Amino acid sequence: MTLDSLDTPAALIDCARMERNIASMQQRMNALGVRFRPHVKTTKSIDVVRAQLAAGAQGITVSTLKEAEEFFAAGITDILYAVGIAPSKLVRAMALKKEGCDLKIVVDNAAAAVAIVDFCRSGGERPEVWIEVDTDGHRCGIAPEQDTLLAVGRIFQGGGIGVGGVMTHAGASYELNTPEALAALAEQERAGCVRAAQRLRAAGIPCAAVSVGSTPTALSAEKLDGVTEVRAGVYIFFDLVMHNVGVCALDDIALSVVTTVIGHRPEKGWVILDAGWMAMSRDRGTSKQVRDFGYGQPCSLDGAPLERYVLADANQEHGILSARSSQSGAVDDVVKRFPVGTKLRILPNHACATGAQFSEYHALAASGELTTWRRFSGW
Repeated sequence: MTLDSLDTPAALIDCARMERNIASMQQRMNALGVRFRPHVKTTKSIDVVRAQLAAGAQGITVSTLKEAEEFFAAGITDILYAVGIAPSKLVRAMALKKEGCDLKIVVDNAAAAVAIVDFCRSGGERPEVWIEVDTDGHRCGIAPEQDTLLAVGRIFQGGGIGVGGVMTHAGASYELNTPEALAALAEQERAGCVRAAQRLRAAGIPCAAVSVGSTPTALSAEKLDGVTEVRAGVYIFFDLVMHNVGVCALDDIALSVVTTVIGHRPEKGWVILDAGWMAMSRDRGTSKQVRDFGYGQPCSLDGAPLERYVLADANQEHGILSARSSQSGAVDDVVKRFPVGTKLRILPNHACATGAQFSEYHALAASGELTTWRRFSGW
């Protein structure tokens, strides 16, 4: 199979770009002296994750128990489930533990901690628990100086359950776009998580692991003193949101959707594609950033960005490519420029969301050879 003959829409991985992204991140973590635990929710692909582990990654991060089950079945045992555990999921999580999976679960409140202790008193497996720390006010977690941090630690200590570590995610980094701001948030993330671990230890609650991470802060941290590991996910593919944040170039983006021109509306300057929001996803993450890429950035089939154009709109199975209105002379003869049958690549706003639209990737080697890689889904 070749790109020209690929049935569309299709999710395409540029392997050379992906491998470059993997190597660059791993080298950075090695230089900073920390373990790297990639977040595999972006790809949900065993083929991709094996490449990360081969490059030096140690363990993985998941966002669903389905991911934990799939990757454990593939032989990966060191797994952090980095979403607060719902009590109803403890039976399923502990089944993995019983089978030999070194699964870590996460909490950020006393009610969840009590539920875990009560579960274990009923004779269940004893999990390794990490406490989520809020270092940027973005989403979940306990602030480093909150009394709740020690209260949760003592609940586990009293129930005979060890606190394996603390973890944080600087999701607010997605809202930044300068090296100075990103470096400052990376230091805030580091200092806050380290402080939480120090408070637990000072209270007599062992806490070995200090885990931080987001793609922007992982690529911006200047020092990681006191941190034991870093997590990042979207770095492996990158996307247009990360491009606007300033941590990748367009030619670092390894995931695209191959699409075919199926028609035109010449009077409107539209090219109609067979990739709508069911292929690209509804994510419009760049709409609030410095450059709005609509539903994606069109590229020629060889991957070169067509920067005069944008995927301006999308219906379920139809994409609308048009010229960027801000450019003078942009309205041209789209029928001649993009004949019916022309194949293009579209770079996504959010690689995680676009990947989730597909059950498989087509991995493009430098030789031009295409290989099909499975991508799973579910919770």
